[in-house]
Amino acid sequence: MFKNKTVVVTGAGRGIGKAIAMKFGELGANVVVNYRSSQVQADEIVDKILAAGGNAFAVKADVSSFDEAKNLITEAKLKFGTVDILVNNAGITKDTLLLRMKEDDFDSVIQTNLKGAFNCLKHAAEVMIKQRSGKIINISSVVGLMGNAGQINYSAAKAGIIGMTKSAAKELSGRGITVNAIAPGFITTEMTESIPENIKKDMLAAIPLKRYGTPENIADAVCFLASESASYITGQVLCVDGGMAM
Repeated sequence: MFKNKTVVVTGAGRGIGKAIAMKFGELGANVVVNYRSSQVQADEIVDKILAAGGNAFAVKADVSSFDEAKNLITEAKLKFGTVDILVNNAGITKDTLLLRMKEDDFDSVIQTNLKGAFNCLKHAAEVMIKQRSGKIINISSVVGLMGNAGQINYSAAKAGIIGMTKSAAKELSGRGITVNAIAPGFITTEMTESIPENIKKDMLAAIPLKRYGTPENIADAVCFLASESASYITGQVLCVDGGMAM
């Protein structure tokens, strides 16, 4: 499906990003596995994609840095010749209630989750505009739509990604570039394992489908939005949440 297409997946060393990278690899894409600190995991993903007959390589970059994000996109283009798909997935959490939240807790989440997405979006768009084609998928969250106690920083960043998605879609549509967002609900990853069981129980009760999502659910949605089947979709937010944000 994605033969000869190059996809950059940020934060691809684990969790949702890993599942997205693996799925694109299975579907024949050239995969750029971005990581900040999880080199061992990133190399393992590359090895699995190569073993399956795909193309992939890993690039270390902290996307919250404007210059490192630029280098990520530059390395992808140098390696594979194009940047056809960007998946802005990198993110961190520093959850706590408003009155306990330190300034650094807020700033670091905004810097990585929102500014990082902007950095990669800008640099990838410069390449895609010249190509007059491209697909950009930003990973937001249902908390960007609903809010969530203890996640003011994370909710603000994910809501910002939605606004950025819609604005970029309007700016880039004339150059053949679509920009969409996915808003995952409760997805079982390493990031969610630390949530107390009583809170997990309450969250499960709020999901109409009565089950948690998987990283593969998100990967499937990303690949749909990156495919030609979604060529007439732009500026949209697709909730993959079991009905949580209805």
